[in-house]
Amino acid sequence: MRLRAFGRVMLLGGLALSGCDLAPVYTPPKFILPESYQGSGPFQVARPDTVLTPDGDWWTLFGDPELNTLEEALTRENPNLQSAMEQYTQARDLAAEVQSQLYPQIGTDYQLSDNRQSVNRLFRGSAAASPNVQGSNEIVGTASWEPDFWDQIRNHAHEQKRLAQASAADLATARLSLQAELASDYLGLRGLDRVLEVLKQSIVAYGKTVEVAQLRYHGGIASQLDLARAQNQLAVAQAQETETALQRDLLQHAVAVLVGEVPSSFSIPPLNTIQATLAQLPADVPSALLERRPDIASAERRMAAANASIGVSRAAFYPHVTFFGSAGYQDTGFNLISLPNTLWSIGSDVMLPLFEGGLRRAELQRSWSRYAQTRDNYRATVLSAFQEVEDGLSLTRRLKDEVAQQHEASDQAEQALSISTTLYEAGLDNYLSVSVAQVAALLARTSEVQVQIRQMQASVSLIRALGGGWNVHGLPDEKQTLPFGPLDYGHIKPE
Repeated sequence: MRLRAFGRVMLLGGLALSGCDLAPVYTPPKFILPESYQGSGPFQVARPDTVLTPDGDWWTLFGDPELNTLEEALTRENPNLQSAMEQYTQARDLAAEVQSQLYPQIGTDYQLSDNRQSVNRLFRGSAAASPNVQGSNEIVGTASWEPDFWDQIRNHAHEQKRLAQASAADLATARLSLQAELASDYLGLRGLDRVLEVLKQSIVAYGKTVEVAQLRYHGGIASQLDLARAQNQLAVAQAQETETALQRDLLQHAVAVLVGEVPSSFSIPPLNTIQATLAQLPADVPSALLERRPDIASAERRMAAANASIGVSRAAFYPHVTFFGSAGYQDTGFNLISLPNTLWSIGSDVMLPLFEGGLRRAELQRSWSRYAQTRDNYRATVLSAFQEVEDGLSLTRRLKDEVAQQHEASDQAEQALSISTTLYEAGLDNYLSVSVAQVAALLARTSEVQVQIRQMQASVSLIRALGGGWNVHGLPDEKQTLPFGPLDYGHIKPE
């Protein structure tokens, strides 16, 4: 009776004290943000629910069917992305494990044994009549429950759920990073295709120039120096073609790995022209960036998790109560289910730390320090995100002007080459002028292609810096991080 009364008192006390959350009130840091990005044009009003494309496939903005196919393959087959998905699954399972501690733990135990004791055991009298061999069979049901008086379990559950949310954001970050890497590699590969086409055209033109130089040399109207210069220009262009083809092979191998293919059995047919077009990006005010970058969301969720862990460390200073009980049957034979063979036990356990040499205080101080660290990491992530956006805006803005300037330079170089070649063939100039014009024209044409590709790759980087169309509404809430409920036992399979 005393035990039952004690249990009732503890239960009522637990109900009265439940809800004592010892975690600090969580408030994310506030940033003073500018109204627009530096040197950029006007921005529209921020709408966190808007996306770059309706389905989130931002790479379709470049209008290249081959890129679309590769991005879809990456989403399905990339092993690094699949690994990140499994990490998110494990984070959800850890949250479910901690959440389970809020519920009573119920189990059953069945034991069957046959036992023999020593005849010469200690304190056994010579006339002892107790048997030396005897069976022991029992079936017992057990139950235990720890009332969460100080919200230690709940805060631990909050911590793991928020870490699962951070893992979901990490998954989105990994997906965006891989998608951007693939788009950048693919656009670089198409740029090399265009450079190869320029080199092939130049090699054909240089070959014709060598023929002219040979005819003039054998006709005695040009020196061997002109012929050597022409042959040198041809050889240099051929070497550049070989090097460019090598760089294309390496990029093709990188794309193969990104889409989960073996490089030796993967190929992308070359194209003479660049099909992709420059993506046009909608602009938002800087404050929207905090809701569109998954890495910022991950840093913020980790900060929230560290805040909950402070409540766990604080609760360790208070008494911990556990109620337990067991009931069943025990017999030396198999006649278990009978009233005389019943057994039961009920009780409670209260543990209060009195002296542990500063252990609890050290754990609490570490929790506060971990929270401060995640707060600083969050601030660093935000600053880095704004730097990446500003870099992307500067690149796209400056490269737009550079593309136009490089196109003008290419046109002038081609005109100079045409004039120099005409004068040389007419015998009005030496080959040195032609050689200089050839070098300038080839450099200008390849530079024009390279700047165009850099401009497209800068657009990819800017899309990545802006979050790729992701927004914080895509993050699961704490309840959604749990993979199943406490009573769900069917259809449990790998996700």
